[in-house]
Amino acid sequence: MAILTELREEEEQAITYDVFLSFRGKDTRLGFVDHLYQALLNENISTFFDEHEVETGEELKPELAKAIKSSRASIIVLSKNYASSTWCLDELVMILEQRKTSNHIVIPVFYNVEPTHVRKQESTFGDALFEHKRRMGTEKDEEKKIQGACKLEMWTNGLTEVADLKGKDANGRRETVFIEELVKEIGSRLKLHTQTNLPHLIGMDASIHTISSWLKSPSSKTAQILTIWGMAGIGKTTLAKYIYKSHCHEFERSSFVDDIERKCVEQTYAIFDLQKQLLGDIHRKGILKEHNVDVCTSKIEKVLSKNPTLVVLDGVDNFEQVDVLIGTKHFHHGCKIIITTKDGSLTEKCSVFRIKFPPKHTKHALYGLSSTESLRLLCWHAFGGYEPKAGYEEEATRASKYCGGHPLALKVLGSSLYNEDVATWSDTYDMLETREFHTHVHKVLQVSFDSLPSENCKELFKHIACFFVGKDREATETLLKECGIRTSYGITKLIDRCLLTVGRNNELQMHQLLQDMGGDLVHQESPVKPWKRSRVWNHEESLNLLKENKGTTKIQGLVLDMKMLEKKPLHGLSKVVEPEFKNNDPNMIFGLGPSTRSALKSPSSHHKNFELSTNALITMDKLYLLQLNHVKLKGSYKNFPKSLKGLSLHGFHLKYIPSDLAMENLVALDMSYSNLTEFWKKPKHLGSLKILNLSYCKLTRIGGFSCLPSLERLILRRCYCLVNVCESIGGCDGLVLLDMSYCKKLAKLPSSISNLKNLKTLSLDGMDASELEMWMKNMDIRKVLREGSVCRKSRASSSSTTESFSKSPKSLSLPPSLVTLSLGSNNLFNESFPKDFSSMSMLKRLNLNGNPIDSLPDCVRSLSRLEELNVGSCSKLKSVLCPPPTLKRLFTHNCDLLVKITFPEEISAPPFVNYYESVSINEVQGIIKLQAIAQIDDQILDSLGWTNLQHVKDQKVTIWDSYIWNRAKKLPVQVFPLSLSIYFTITQQYSLNSYKVIFGWQMFYEFGIFSTCFLGKLVPNWLAHKSIGSSISFTMPSTSLNRRIVGINICFVHKFSGTGMISSLRTRVHNVTKKQTWIYYGYIFAFREAGEDLVWLSHWMFGNNEFENGDEFSVTIVEEEEDGGVIVSECAVSPMYNDTDNEEDPLSYYKSWKHIIGGDLSAFQLTSGDYFLNHDRFFQPPHIFKELFEHKTTRNLVGYTPQYRGKLITLLPFHYGYKWKYRYTGKCRQVH
Repeated sequence: MAILTELREEEEQAITYDVFLSFRGKDTRLGFVDHLYQALLNENISTFFDEHEVETGEELKPELAKAIKSSRASIIVLSKNYASSTWCLDELVMILEQRKTSNHIVIPVFYNVEPTHVRKQESTFGDALFEHKRRMGTEKDEEKKIQGACKLEMWTNGLTEVADLKGKDANGRRETVFIEELVKEIGSRLKLHTQTNLPHLIGMDASIHTISSWLKSPSSKTAQILTIWGMAGIGKTTLAKYIYKSHCHEFERSSFVDDIERKCVEQTYAIFDLQKQLLGDIHRKGILKEHNVDVCTSKIEKVLSKNPTLVVLDGVDNFEQVDVLIGTKHFHHGCKIIITTKDGSLTEKCSVFRIKFPPKHTKHALYGLSSTESLRLLCWHAFGGYEPKAGYEEEATRASKYCGGHPLALKVLGSSLYNEDVATWSDTYDMLETREFHTHVHKVLQVSFDSLPSENCKELFKHIACFFVGKDREATETLLKECGIRTSYGITKLIDRCLLTVGRNNELQMHQLLQDMGGDLVHQESPVKPWKRSRVWNHEESLNLLKENKGTTKIQGLVLDMKMLEKKPLHGLSKVVEPEFKNNDPNMIFGLGPSTRSALKSPSSHHKNFELSTNALITMDKLYLLQLNHVKLKGSYKNFPKSLKGLSLHGFHLKYIPSDLAMENLVALDMSYSNLTEFWKKPKHLGSLKILNLSYCKLTRIGGFSCLPSLERLILRRCYCLVNVCESIGGCDGLVLLDMSYCKKLAKLPSSISNLKNLKTLSLDGMDASELEMWMKNMDIRKVLREGSVCRKSRASSSSTTESFSKSPKSLSLPPSLVTLSLGSNNLFNESFPKDFSSMSMLKRLNLNGNPIDSLPDCVRSLSRLEELNVGSCSKLKSVLCPPPTLKRLFTHNCDLLVKITFPEEISAPPFVNYYESVSINEVQGIIKLQAIAQIDDQILDSLGWTNLQHVKDQKVTIWDSYIWNRAKKLPVQVFPLSLSIYFTITQQYSLNSYKVIFGWQMFYEFGIFSTCFLGKLVPNWLAHKSIGSSISFTMPSTSLNRRIVGINICFVHKFSGTGMISSLRTRVHNVTKKQTWIYYGYIFAFREAGEDLVWLSHWMFGNNEFENGDEFSVTIVEEEEDGGVIVSECAVSPMYNDTDNEEDPLSYYKSWKHIIGGDLSAFQLTSGDYFLNHDRFFQPPHIFKELFEHKTTRNLVGYTPQYRGKLITLLPFHYGYKWKYRYTGKCRQVH
């Protein structure tokens, strides 16, 4: 009726109320509705509440009609006398019309009435309508009588409709509890939490999704605590605020206690004020007048034990703060508590984890943003958008890299450049070198430093920041321990507070901004006088200080490398780095790692004739660490401080170490690249020396090891002139690492190596093969001797063997303590190896890289603890079959003939496999299999349902997998016309190689998914269900009970348009009925050729009732819009059933793989419960997935930013010189 619904356009209003209350005043105005109205206002829910009541028969006031139309929701309180008011009934009809024409939310409340009475108009509702009908029947005006009859019909229908809605029944409920539930529900349905000022987050989608999933996870028998930890300024508080504002409405009670650390530092009684804030939020008993911390804690404990509560404790720096704020008792199982902190070990120390049933604890670490998201965040603050302005691209990219993914630094830097011109951006790097930018960022970061528990930890942080980033952890600990630093304790504390991390090579890593802060802390000791600082690491400052003879007792460490003075930083900035951690050359200072650099250039002419007088060192009698690399020295070596613990003299010009050099207290000595022909003329006792690096020296012999009783690491790598190592090395009982790689003239290894009972690492790469072959043969002889000593029948042969063995020169044997053995590039054939390696029972890492073996030597399988095996660059290697089941990492890169890799049945999970540049490989068992379809048994193809494809069998296809493409730089390989090219190129450090192989029609298999591709414009006719576009929905038809769904064929056509070139296999399959989802990013991709479209065909094999009759499912395929337009023109699906009862399953081999659909996909499960199937999970470092998951294509397909639930299946390569860094670009991942 127009009288109820129509308002003049000029009277229509925008939304001004959240809720309109419709009620019968005489029933509820002074009781229930009044309490409800106050509760809505208390939750900041804007509510229309009419103070006046119109008598029956009066028309609905225009302002009420406006209020209904300008409200987002209505609560209709249906009480006993509600229907007696025509005004209420008119409101009801208008509200229901609003519900039909807009998103108006309606919640009926049945207050002391039965819903069935409302629905059927019985009891007081029937009486009221009868009275309205009677009254209208007395109407004399015929028009009004007709109008009244229409109204009565609408009222009757309205009561029936509102009773059928999902409502709230107040009968028998406590009003306070009922009102609390009602207010919570209306707030949730209105999504009022999204109207609050949520922080603008960039690059945190995965964290938001992970924590939101954690909050929504079903409550277990215990409460749950989540610790968000990371370095200062990394975004912990911002993330926690976003999560809290997004989800607090889902809990009965909630509180956000912010900035705890700062408040506790600045205010004496801050913890008590924080308690009162928390208690006021969750207690709901008015103003609290407590003045006792213990009493407040007790009250908080009581509330948390009885009510599902969300509590966020932001910025905690002491576990006692947590004990006081949330107590030490049992929580309600619905409680969720979030703690943000810079100390990753803090939460576990809280008392609540020592109770009988402690809460479940989860940790979520924040490591910073990817390079893509870093640029977006910088641009947001600098330009007000997500992309750089035209002309600013290069400057913006370099500036974002400097911040290393640190959100606060990106915000500060971006804001400082807001609305600046190009000239100012060009000067960005000069600005970055000044303290102008650093001041604010360092102030935030320094909070973590100031919170360190001891001066020892602070001094350790400064040492590492200035000298030891990128250095081996164990060697650094060894050296600094002798400098009076408690390194083991200190490094643990630095890691806990996110000031330090340890890389996969056991190297120390520190964010660039933290390094800068550490340097700045030292710089502040004396801003203009470097000689008054404790550490001098700037080479120019060191040179000037020494030239001017200004050394002081204040200096503990000094670094000068004349080579570094040659290097001019780009654009005036020496510290702009990639967004990952900056890794210095681990061999530059104090010999803390094996050197892998080639010989360096001579110093520039500017410094070529400079000679440093050793007199400059006399006054520095507190100097512990000294590096004078490629520095010409003059004067007496007695002037070197006796306090020295670490000394590095690369390029030392003398032929032996001077006898007057003070070395008595040295712990680490690095003389790499020196002219030394012998270590010393006359040995002297060096009881403290533990690390000795003589790599690239001109040594011919080395001995006198009896004078080095504490030696732990000896590095003689690439001493090309070395011909003799003294047998006295066998007396170095503490030696744990020995590297004699590429000492090509060392014809005989010292046999006393066998006496080194603590030796863990031995590197013998590039040695004399005959010497190593003799050693291996001796291993077999020794085994015969051992067996002969217990076998009476073989005593005679054993005796003769012993005799011949004893007559041979003293033979080499290796200590059983070895954990790492490297025998790369030694020209060893399969026949060179012994039959058995079991004597090396502790060996975990074995390098056979660059040897001419054609298969895995049998002896390798006897290594019962082997975890890492490198057979890369073995040019004749054809297969690696059944390595030890303990293997975790396998390197088979650059093996041109390698075809197949298999693993033993007892292996728990496939290891990491690196097969870069191994272009012939067609199977890595359990991970990927490539087969020419012409060679596949017809029974297998029939089992897949692949029929009527004869027309594509003669197509020639060039196949390359996405793993090899990861090393591409988009240099296409051309093939003959009308063929499909799937290509890659490889860029290595100093060479560019392109490869291609032309196959016939191929089939690929991984994850239980068979895939192929061929040229064409239509999907095959035998696929039952087709759809235009990139998605299709389908309901599995019902069949006989003994027919089970065993697979689904999915097919689609990629149509190339515009400049589109690359087609990839990216599919999402969703079982709507069972709420299961698989996202598949396939192993292969295709390259556009000759204007042809491409047909992809995949068979998804199911084996565990993932799909059943009647299940509804959908399939979505990625369209490559970013690549110039690659669209899906058509897609199709067809289910497969087990129609036959063959005893032999043609697919049994494929089904035996572990990580397939229906098998164990736990490692591929996302935090959402979905599965993301991408075999990069076996091969790639963690940040690959961060950028892949944050990419627009992935988010569009998945619907959110995914994140894997568990850890990586395997570890990453960390030996033999590989250093890979990836950048995801949407279509491929490039290596630099």
